[in-house]
Amino acid sequence: MRKLGPGKLVIATHNAGKLNEIKGMIEPFQIEAVAAGALDLDEPEETEKTFAGNAALKARAAARASGLPALADDSGLAVTALGGAPGVYSARWAGEKKDFAAAMAKVEAALADAGTEDFSARFVCVLCLAWPDGEEALFEGEVKGALRFPPRGDKGFGYDPIFVPEGHDRSFAEMEASEKRALSHRARAFDQFIAACLAP
Repeated sequence: MRKLGPGKLVIATHNAGKLNEIKGMIEPFQIEAVAAGALDLDEPEETEKTFAGNAALKARAAARASGLPALADDSGLAVTALGGAPGVYSARWAGEKKDFAAAMAKVEAALADAGTEDFSARFVCVLCLAWPDGEEALFEGEVKGALRFPPRGDKGFGYDPIFVPEGHDRSFAEMEASEKRALSHRARAFDQFIAACLAP
């Protein structure tokens, strides 16, 4: 696997919460995280049907436009009783205004309409590391848990206030960043990325 040396790495996201989480994970490796927004890179439309497809699409676009290696994340909430929805459309459920309070209410309403007592869900994350010359690598992580309503906690972002990981009784939004990082789907994908591309 091709190693990533010290220097700049474009983080192909315009999501501030995601950017901060990723920056925290790569800081120890002398990698300078540069946000796609800071380079005025466009946010490509996510047209793929899988997390891997969307992550690759975003990473390739950022690497080509910047001439630097780029890391993209595509992640979302997959609810068992909703057939895996919202899945790759997790951000779209929040609408153009990125209103995740509305998105969480939509999930709750969909579960009520389904008449189910199965509130199991999982968070999925796929990372794609792409180089300007076209080489790329994918890393996937997931964490299982259950949804709880009403939303709880004011930390984290996205659907964190309704997701309680297996073995815990607090939502991701009730956990400190370091605690969530040790458990999250993104952290699990990052562990693979670090082992393959950053570790000596």
